[in-house]
Amino acid sequence: MFKKILIANRGEIACRVIKTAKRLGIATVAVYSDADRDALHVKMADEAVHIGPPPSSQSYIVTGKLLDAVKATGADAVHPGYGFLSENANFAEGLKAGGVAFIGPPPVAIEAMGDKITSKKIAASAGVSTVPGHMDLIVDADEAVKIASDIGYPVMIKASAGGGGKGMRVAWNDVEAREGFQSSKNEAKSSFGDDRIFIEKFVTQPRHIEIQLLGDQHGNLIYLGERECSIQRRNQKVIEEAPSPFLDAAARKAMGEQAVALGKAVGYFSAGTVEFIVDGARQFYFLEMNTRLQVEHPVTELVTGIDLVEEMIRVAAGQRLRMTQEDIKLDGWAIESRLYAEDPYRNFLPSIGRLTRYRPPAEGRKPDGSIVRNDTGVFEGGEISMYYDPMIAKLCTWAPDRQAAIEAMGKALDNFEVEGIGHNLPFLSAVMKQERFREGRLTTAYIAEEFPDGFHGVSPDETTAHTLAAVAAYINLRLQKRATLISGALANHPRAVGGDWIVRLAGSDIALSTLEEGGRTVASFEGGATVSIRSNWLPGASHAAFDIDGEPIGVKVDLMGARMRLRWQGIDAVINVRSPRVATLASLMLEKLPPDTSKMLLCPMPGVVTSIAVVEGDKVEAGQTLAIVEAMKMENVLRAERKGTVKHVAATAGVSLAVDELIIEFE
Repeated sequence: MFKKILIANRGEIACRVIKTAKRLGIATVAVYSDADRDALHVKMADEAVHIGPPPSSQSYIVTGKLLDAVKATGADAVHPGYGFLSENANFAEGLKAGGVAFIGPPPVAIEAMGDKITSKKIAASAGVSTVPGHMDLIVDADEAVKIASDIGYPVMIKASAGGGGKGMRVAWNDVEAREGFQSSKNEAKSSFGDDRIFIEKFVTQPRHIEIQLLGDQHGNLIYLGERECSIQRRNQKVIEEAPSPFLDAAARKAMGEQAVALGKAVGYFSAGTVEFIVDGARQFYFLEMNTRLQVEHPVTELVTGIDLVEEMIRVAAGQRLRMTQEDIKLDGWAIESRLYAEDPYRNFLPSIGRLTRYRPPAEGRKPDGSIVRNDTGVFEGGEISMYYDPMIAKLCTWAPDRQAAIEAMGKALDNFEVEGIGHNLPFLSAVMKQERFREGRLTTAYIAEEFPDGFHGVSPDETTAHTLAAVAAYINLRLQKRATLISGALANHPRAVGGDWIVRLAGSDIALSTLEEGGRTVASFEGGATVSIRSNWLPGASHAAFDIDGEPIGVKVDLMGARMRLRWQGIDAVINVRSPRVATLASLMLEKLPPDTSKMLLCPMPGVVTSIAVVEGDKVEAGQTLAIVEAMKMENVLRAERKGTVKHVAATAGVSLAVDELIIEFE
């Protein structure tokens, strides 16, 4: 077994590998850029080596710097994680030449499968079903448009060396094909140092289902079931689960056997994933093979009981697999929610800054038998940088069946506290409550179809409104009673606290009365509905457990002067609790209107302006490209919402902008 492993990566995956290595008694080495000097993976490792400036093109994907770090620390093996150099055959060869083990597949497999064009040709030769497309390299945008037209729209424009949604665009017409080709090339060059592009048919109403492979260097290769990864945004997976709610035993077996056939065709060993697009008739088509550990590997570990990182290490050390295909049994259900540093209320645009609060739910087995796991690479007080992927954590739950796993995930999300940056926790919570998701009716267009106008929060129904109103009334009651006891002189003659309240919630007034009895508070509503509450909440606590009619829930609480902000199940509500008299007076107050920014193009996210497409005096049409802003390795094209004339261009290419900084002003 190895004595020291260098992890050629950062963030949560570096932390994940370190945990397993430590359990196996193996020393670890972290690498870090200037931006990651104080990162969690650096703190967790036994040693750490600085490898350069923040941009990954100057640090994490510079093979020479990683090889120097290996030599300097005497590491006898390297785990590449995912992304960066994980599918770089030259890096694997360089390690091999230096007598250092690469904890991954052989370079020949990386080279064959890492190139999306070559991999499709090999897959077809191995008898694997493939998507129709143009597998040769594309020279320029004109050729891309012609090829896309010949294949038939819609098409998927993809980076040959791509992965993780980078360098991918869907085009529905010639204009989008031309623009998408250039954007894909730019992203591919920035993320992978390889701007080769190919085009394939975009299968409508598809499901994204992948097979996990595991093999050793002695010819043994097995599959560990599948993962459903259909809920995606901008080709980036958001929620994954294992197994798939769609596959039956026959489809699972057929996909698994084809995945194994492809792996054997390239002499594959270590962990790897074969991705498929599956249509409504369970017909499946090969997409690509990822010759590395996948981001969503924890759900497979939870339903199989196999530590994939440990198996990768053992395989790299020359050991045989400790299980056969017959040993693989899928137990229960697991779901993974990716917590991203992006604002769902602003079309999921990236968010950067300091994590002023980061309190994930407690990991481990819960009283109801479910399991919570949180893979993360951040900590409270840490910084979310603009240079890397926006993922903060991967929250996973396991339960005996799918519905129980969903319920466990909903509770875990409600108990996850993140402050200081925009994040997608409310969106993830909202999905867990959607009937379509709970029924397993998924496609890769799920988010676009369910949230066509973007995510604007969750509006409470009558039941949830009553629950939140009761919680707000309970909190108000605690605050009111506390206020009566602040002055010692008044302790013997405290003012009375009323029991009738008007709760202003989601634009409506809810009348209720409160009564304390037997250690609980009962809120009674017009019409006869009641809610019984017990809680351990104390003023100042940002999160509290509430027992609502015997059902435990977790609510995030922020006191905002005379108001309070409550967050639960994707609902984000600013609430006022007033006496009937004060509520009457409040209704007479004028509403403060926000400033008019309709004639301004404001930067929607922190990022770098890569180009400005207009000058002062230009007349623009609706949909016309105005500027491109790059953030977290993704290009974001900013377009005109309506016709207009450019009055002033405030930004220039190359400048870094914060959220809402002015880019262009219109007449």
